[in-house]
Amino acid sequence: MNDSNQPVPEKEVLSVFSGESGENPFPLFAKIRATGAVIPIPFPMGGTDQQTWMVTRMEEAMQVLKDHVRFTVDRRYINSNSNIEQNPTGDTGPSASTNFLTESINSIDEPDHRRLRTLVSKAFTPRYMESLRPRVQEIADELLDQVQEKGEMDLVRDYAYPLPINVICEMLGVPQADRSKIHAWSSAIAHGLGLGRQAPEVEEHLRAFGEYIVQLVNDKRRHPADDLISQLVAIEEEGDRLGEAELLSMIKLLIFAGHETTSNLVSTGTLMLLDQPDQLEKLKADLSLVPSAIEELLRFNGPSTIAGPRFATEDIELAGQQIKKGDMVILVLKSANRDERQFSDPEELDITRKINRHLAFGYGIHMCLGAPLARVEADIAFTTLLRRMPNLRLNVPRENVTWNFMLSSQGLASLPVAF
Repeated sequence: MNDSNQPVPEKEVLSVFSGESGENPFPLFAKIRATGAVIPIPFPMGGTDQQTWMVTRMEEAMQVLKDHVRFTVDRRYINSNSNIEQNPTGDTGPSASTNFLTESINSIDEPDHRRLRTLVSKAFTPRYMESLRPRVQEIADELLDQVQEKGEMDLVRDYAYPLPINVICEMLGVPQADRSKIHAWSSAIAHGLGLGRQAPEVEEHLRAFGEYIVQLVNDKRRHPADDLISQLVAIEEEGDRLGEAELLSMIKLLIFAGHETTSNLVSTGTLMLLDQPDQLEKLKADLSLVPSAIEELLRFNGPSTIAGPRFATEDIELAGQQIKKGDMVILVLKSANRDERQFSDPEELDITRKINRHLAFGYGIHMCLGAPLARVEADIAFTTLLRRMPNLRLNVPRENVTWNFMLSSQGLASLPVAF
């Protein structure tokens, strides 16, 4: 396929980051992808002449994601005269949002990244995730028990959201009574923060969430238990391996990222299957296909639209473009996952597709730490749902299904189903 000479209008390109591209941005992604693998775009945060690039195809996206020498997630490593704070919203003023997750493993590179990831990776091994299966299964069944007799539910509210938030809260040791607050805060943050935007009310939610984490850590210091926060507190108290700011950011990340994306995978994945009755029937007829279906759903319409911005640490050529030191590079994961050069019939959902790789969980050292957990949760969520509710169907007209556009992703606001 030859690159098109027709540039995509600026407004259309920026709609990728604002959510204005709507429920189905994939035709736009294909249009942008056809113009080139790496294209210059207006700075989506506004107010500066910062040079920004959009990466639309898989090979080039992987090149950036795995090269943590020439591309960094932490602009502070480049130089001190940057006019952009390390902040996903582009708000350069002092605020809670400026510091949101800035000390977490998502926002730093080597050597600190390896140190932090090593500390928590023991709790996120595939083997440990597999050991959680019985408890995840119990939670899934308990949730469906509550709605089985009604014959209908909101799949987001009643199943896709509470399943992963209960799992991660149990792992971390968040008290049951506090989980509704966690839900409210993380939902408000996810919906209110975006690349280039911050809803006015987000500041207060970020502050309250941060204050709660401090209080929770203090409680664990006084009353340690058999949970991940207590383990991290013990490591932090040992001295030089984990600082307090790193500890707090790590816990925020684990809570925040530990359920939003999995919830989106389960709810959006269910809608994609309902949209493709032949694929749904094939899956119901053979539930052993669920792991393969999950990978295809992740490729086809995964939870994250973009990966966190990278910054070039030196001048580099990428796909024929001259990227300068300090330039921002934004990787559009959903576009790369439908790259015609990597997948046959990429716009088709095929739950039996043999996938060598996709970028739904990222790639390289910043690949999602919780990917093994998400796979276990999704496996149980889909298998249990389709086994117990084989007549699952939409309970509203398809055009009435509503979406939320969030920090770097999109998800369903609700999904009324009957069974």
